[in-house]
Amino acid sequence: MLKATLRSFLAHKGRLLLSALAVVLSVAFVAGSLIFSDTVTRTFDRLFASTSADVTVAPRNDLKSQIPSGATQTVPASLADRVARIDGVASTHGDVSVENITVVDRENKSVGPTTGAPTIATDWYLTDRSPVKLTSGHAPEGSGEALLDADTAKNKHVKIGDTLTVLAQPGSFKVRVVGIATFTTTNPGAALVFLDTPTAQTKLLGKPGLATGISVTAAQGVSDAQLKQRIAGELGTRAYDLKTADEQAESAADQLGGFLDVIKYVMLGFAGISVLVGIFLIVNTFSMLIAQRTRELGLLRALGADRRQVRRSVLTEATLLGVVGSTLGLAAGIGLAAGLIELMGLFGMNLKSTEMVIGWVTPVAAYVVGVGVTFVAAYLPARRAATVSPMAALADAEIAGVGRPLKTRAVVGSVVGVAGAAALVGCATATKTASAASLLGLGVVLTLLATVIAGPLLVRPVIRVLGAAFPALFGTVGRMSQRNALRNPRRTGATAAALMVGLALVGGMSVASASMSKSFDQQIDKTLGADYVVQNSNFMPFPQEITEKVKATDGTGLVVRQRFSAVAVRLPDGKRIETTAAGYEARLDDVAHITYTQGDTAAALADGALAMDADFAKDHGVRIGSTVRVEFPAGRTAELKVAALTDQEGSDGFGTQGGLYFGFPTMEKYVPGGQDSALYVNAAPGTDAGQLRAALEKTLDPYPQVQVRNLADYKKLIHDQIAVLLYLVYALLGLAIVIAVLGVVNTLALSVVERTREIGLLRAIGLGRRQLRRMIRLESVVIAVFGAVLGLALGLIWGLCVQQVLALQGMTALAIPWTTIVAVVVGSAIVGIVAALLPALRASRMNVLAAIAHE
Repeated sequence: MLKATLRSFLAHKGRLLLSALAVVLSVAFVAGSLIFSDTVTRTFDRLFASTSADVTVAPRNDLKSQIPSGATQTVPASLADRVARIDGVASTHGDVSVENITVVDRENKSVGPTTGAPTIATDWYLTDRSPVKLTSGHAPEGSGEALLDADTAKNKHVKIGDTLTVLAQPGSFKVRVVGIATFTTTNPGAALVFLDTPTAQTKLLGKPGLATGISVTAAQGVSDAQLKQRIAGELGTRAYDLKTADEQAESAADQLGGFLDVIKYVMLGFAGISVLVGIFLIVNTFSMLIAQRTRELGLLRALGADRRQVRRSVLTEATLLGVVGSTLGLAAGIGLAAGLIELMGLFGMNLKSTEMVIGWVTPVAAYVVGVGVTFVAAYLPARRAATVSPMAALADAEIAGVGRPLKTRAVVGSVVGVAGAAALVGCATATKTASAASLLGLGVVLTLLATVIAGPLLVRPVIRVLGAAFPALFGTVGRMSQRNALRNPRRTGATAAALMVGLALVGGMSVASASMSKSFDQQIDKTLGADYVVQNSNFMPFPQEITEKVKATDGTGLVVRQRFSAVAVRLPDGKRIETTAAGYEARLDDVAHITYTQGDTAAALADGALAMDADFAKDHGVRIGSTVRVEFPAGRTAELKVAALTDQEGSDGFGTQGGLYFGFPTMEKYVPGGQDSALYVNAAPGTDAGQLRAALEKTLDPYPQVQVRNLADYKKLIHDQIAVLLYLVYALLGLAIVIAVLGVVNTLALSVVERTREIGLLRAIGLGRRQLRRMIRLESVVIAVFGAVLGLALGLIWGLCVQQVLALQGMTALAIPWTTIVAVVVGSAIVGIVAALLPALRASRMNVLAAIAHE
C-alpha cells in the first residue's frame, strides 16, 4: 500500500501542485512573520541592552496617552550631583532628550522621518555605550551649532555648514550643522539632532538647570540591582522612576512591541485567510482525485486492501503534500522576512539580513500549519474513499457526490445558520458594545460555516438564475456550461466557497467603512463650527510660537485653543479609568456645536469644573454636581466637579473614553508647559474665509508640521485614515482571490480530465474548439459569480450588523457602497474568465480519438 501510495502521489503531482501553492502561501506568511519579528526583537534587544545606562533616574509618570500634551517632564540637573555622592556610583550625567520638536531646512521642509519615527533632539555626551560616534566635523560648541545623524543627513541631503531651524516647545532657533554622527548600532529610524548640554537645556527645556533624566554608571563590583536599591533609598520612588539597564531595555522593547504586533498580526491575518481558503481548495482537489480514481480504489479493495488501508493511503498522500508545501513555504517565508527587512531599510530602520533569526518555533509552526491543514482538509475525502466498494472496479462509477442526497447538509446547515442568525439578531438588538461585539463575532463565524455547509443546496436555484441568459446568448454551448456547473453541487459549492470567504470579508468591511465615513461626516457637520482648524497631521502638539503667529495673522478673528493631557479619573463606583482629557479656551460655543443633556459650556469650562459624556457618567454613577478625583501627570491631583453632561453621539473628539474636558485655566494649572494640539480659527468680521486661508498658509509656511483645514479637509483626513483599514482588507481580498483562482483552475483542470471521454464525444459530433473553450469559460464565470453573490450577500448582512455595533458608539449613519459591490461582481466574472484560460486551452487541444478511447 505504501508503494502504491507513493506511485499515486507522483502520478498526480501536477494536479496537486496548485493545492500545494495554498499551503505554501499560508506557511510563508506564518514563517515570515515569526522570522521578521524575532529578528527585529533580537536586534533591538541588543541595541537597548548595549546603550542603556546601568541605572536611569527619570520623572515618575504612571499615566499614558495616545495624544500627548506636549509638556516635557523634567528633574533638576543638580540631581546628578546628589546621585553621584551615593556609594557605588562611578559617574552620572544629566540627560536632555525631547521628541516634541520639528527640524526644517532652508526651504522649510522637514528633515525628520516620514514613517512615524520621532525626531529627537538631545545633548551631545559620548560614552562607551553611545549609539553613535562622531565621523566628520566637530562636536557642537555654543548655541548655534549642532550635529546630525548620518542617515538623516544622507536622506535629506544635508551637509556640514547647512543651517537648520529647530522648532521646539520654548520657541524656534537656528543651528549650523558642524558635524555628522554615525550609528554604531541599528538605526531605529529616528532623526537625531545633537546640541551641547547648556544649549539643550535652554533651547529645548526652556531654562538651564533642568534634565529629562539622569544616567548613572555603577562602580566596579556593584550590580545594577544593588545600585538601584541604594538610589531608591536616597531619593525614594514616589517622584522618580528608577530602572536598571535590563528594565530600561525591557521597557523600550515593550514600546517597540506594539509596532511589531501590528506587523505580526497583519501577516498572521494573511496566513489565516490562506489557511481558510486553502482548506476549500484541498478538500475539492482530493474529492475530485478520489472520484477519478474510483476504479483504482475498487481494484485495491478487490485485491485485499481494507478500508483503513485505503483511508491511510489518501491521508499519506495529503501528508506528503503538506510536507512538500511546508518546506517550500518555509523557504518562501525566509525570503518574505528578508524582503520585510529590506523594506524596513527604506523606512530608515537599518536591519541586517545577515543577522536573521530563525528560532526553533518557526519551522515547527511552519510544519504544524502546513501538514495540519492538508491532513484536516483531506480527512473527509479520505473517509469517502474508504467507502468505495470492490465492485466499483467493474464499473465506471464515481463517488464525488453526483446525485447523492444533501439531507445531512440541509439539517446541519439549517441548525448552524439559525444559531448564527440568532447571534446576529442579538448583536443588532444589544445595548452594550461589548456584548454586541461578542455576538457579532459568534454570528459571523456561524453564518460563514452555515453558508459553506449549505452552499451546495443553493447551487441549483442560484445558478439557474445566474445562468438563465446563457442559452439565449450562447445557444447550446451556454446551456451545457450551465448544466456542467449544476452537475455536481458539492464541487461547485466548494469551489465557489473559496471566493466567497474573501468577498464576504470585503463586503462587510466596505459597508462598515462607508458607514463610518458617513457618520463622521455628519458628526463633523454637526459639531465643527470654526472656519478653519490648525492642526498637526498626526494630532501631535505644536509650540506656542505657532499659536502666536496664527493670532497675529491679518484677518484672524476668534482663536480657541485645544490641549490634551493623560489623566486618570476615580469614579463613584470605585473604578479608576485612565483616559485622555481635553482643555478648551472660553467661547468654545463659537467654534463648536456641543449638545448637552445637562449644563452648558460656561459651566463646563468654569474653574474647578469638567464636562463628561452622559452615557459614561450613567454607567459609573456620576451625576451633575458629583465631585471626582482626577490624577494628572507628575503626581498632580485635583477634585473637579461634574458641571455638564454631553450627548455627542459617542464622538468625544478622538475616541477617548469618557469625553472629559474642562477649561484652559484648569489645564494650565495641572499640566503646566503643555502645547496646543489644535487651534479653531474664525475669520474676523469683513474678512473673506478664502483670504484668511491664504494668509494662514503663508504664516505657517515655516512650520511644515501643521496644516490649515476647513470642513472638507477635515472630512478627507478622516476618510484617508479609514481608507488605511480598507487597504488592508483589500489586500486580504487580493490574497483570497489569488487562492480562489487557483481553486477554480484546479477544479476546471481536474474536471476536464474527468470529462475527457465526454469532451472527445462532443468534439466528434461537431463541437468546435472555440465553442469548447467558451463552454468551459462560461462554466467558470457562473461559478465565480455564484461565489461572489453568496459572499456579498453574507458580507452585506455582516456589514449591517457591524453598523449596529458602531451605532452604539454614536456612528449611526448607514451607507452601502453599491459601486464597490457592482465592481466586485464584475471583477468576479473577469476572475472566472482568467481562471478558465489554461483548462479551456488544454481541453481544446485534446486529440479527439484519444479522448474517446480514454478510460
